[in-house]
Amino acid sequence: MAVRKVVRIDEEKCDGCGLCVPSCAEGAIRVVDGKARLVSEVLCDGLGACLGECPQGAITVEEREAAPFDERAVEVHRGGLPSPSAAPPIPSGLTPFPLHAGGGGCPGSRTLTFAEPAAASAGLSAPSALRQWPVQLHLVSPAAPYFQGAHVLLAADCTAFALGDFHARWLPGKALAVACPKLDQGQEVYLRKLVALVDDARIETLTVLVMEVPCCGGLLHLAQQALRLARRKVPLKKVVVGIRGDLLEEEWL
Repeated sequence: MAVRKVVRIDEEKCDGCGLCVPSCAEGAIRVVDGKARLVSEVLCDGLGACLGECPQGAITVEEREAAPFDERAVEVHRGGLPSPSAAPPIPSGLTPFPLHAGGGGCPGSRTLTFAEPAAASAGLSAPSALRQWPVQLHLVSPAAPYFQGAHVLLAADCTAFALGDFHARWLPGKALAVACPKLDQGQEVYLRKLVALVDDARIETLTVLVMEVPCCGGLLHLAQQALRLARRKVPLKKVVVGIRGDLLEEEWL
C-alpha cells in the first residue's frame, strides 16, 4: 500500500449530525451508531470535500498507508449509475432520482392521495390533516400526484411528537415528507429526491421543520444543498422547534 491522503474522523468530537454525509460525492461516509464513519478507505479520494461541513471540526485529512482510491468501487458502491451528461449540475456520482410513482411492490408504500382529511374518530378530539401516504422520505416518490405543484413540508421525525399543533397548523394544504438526518441511511438519496421535487414536481414552496438539537440541522442543510443544485428556485422556510414543543424560530431564508 502506498502513502496517500485519506479522511480521518475523530469520534470523540463527532456528534453524529450527518452534515458531512451528503458532501461526500463518493458516499464514503455514513452515520453508524450515532457517529460519522469512513465506510472504506478505497472510497475516499482524500480531497476533503467534507471538511467544511463539520461544525465540530471532527474531520481532517491525514497522510498514511492506505489502499488506492478505486473509482470502480465507488461506482459499485453507489449503484453503478453514472451521471447523465444532460443532468443538472449535481456533484459527481450523484445521479438524478428516477421518477416513478409506484411503491416498489410493497403495499405499505403504495402511493395514496386522500381527497378529504380524515374525520375525527370516536374518542379523538381532532381530525388528521394528512393528505397522502406514504410520508417517509425514502418511501415517497417525487412523481407522486400529491407533490405536483405542491407546498411541501419536510419535517424531522421528532417534530410531530414535540408540536402539539402539528396537524392543525403545519399540515393543512401541504404534502409531507419526514426524515431523520442523524439516524437515516442513504442521505444522498434524500438529496436526489429533494432536487427532483424542485425541478420535476415543480413544488411551490418548501418548509423545513426541525428540532433545536444540533443533529437536526442536517435536514435543513440537505434542503439548502438541494436548492443550490436544482435548476428552479423555490422559497424555503426554516422552522425550529424546542425540545419542549415551543416554537423557537420561523423565517423565510
